[in-house]
Amino acid sequence: MVSEQLKRAAAERAAALVTDGMRLGIGTGSTAAHFVAALGLRVRSGLKVVGVPTSEATRRQASAEGIPLTTLDETPELDLTIDGADEIDDALRLIKGGGGAHLREKIVAAASARMIVIADGSKLVSTLGRFPLPIEVVPFGLKATEIALATLFDDLGLEGVLSLRKDAHGTAFVTDGGHLILDAALGRIDRPEALADAVNRIPGVVEHGLFIGLCTGAILATGDGLVELGQV
Repeated sequence: MVSEQLKRAAAERAAALVTDGMRLGIGTGSTAAHFVAALGLRVRSGLKVVGVPTSEATRRQASAEGIPLTTLDETPELDLTIDGADEIDDALRLIKGGGGAHLREKIVAAASARMIVIADGSKLVSTLGRFPLPIEVVPFGLKATEIALATLFDDLGLEGVLSLRKDAHGTAFVTDGGHLILDAALGRIDRPEALADAVNRIPGVVEHGLFIGLCTGAILATGDGLVELGQV
């Protein structure tokens, strides 16, 4: 099985968990896109759900699939969020934000009773940090925010490089919320809770890609079949 087949297998398993009447958070990214397609098939077969998309890209795909959509203001409490992850460890801590939607993804996940991650098995790691940590920041005072983050990393004994994310045209990537993203290539994050708390205290930081205490279960597709972690 190749990567896309693995992602599709995990997504289809997650779609089978959705029941009539559910209020869903619908994630962003390549694996979440497979979930949206699988959910669309079930909706067109009669499943009654309503979804809150975590990005404009997901909203467009879900609308095209015929999935009824709402907003978090209209439906502030959700039953289940299905989303992908860039990394996940055995404690169900995540790094997300490779697609630049982690702010909305975290808000939606926090409003959900359950969050299930779908991914191929390569995303499971013993220690977070191999994937660069996305840090969403406001454009104002960007250099000051960069200096504060670099100082924080030094204080925590972390070695890494901060880089401003660029789009396909080589200009600064702008999130759906109008912010910028600094990617922190740290290599390994031995104390993710401490790092998350410290980054949150820096003025200019809007949100970061460490998801801690939000994921309740995971479906990982491997060459040997599906592996489930936590409560699925």
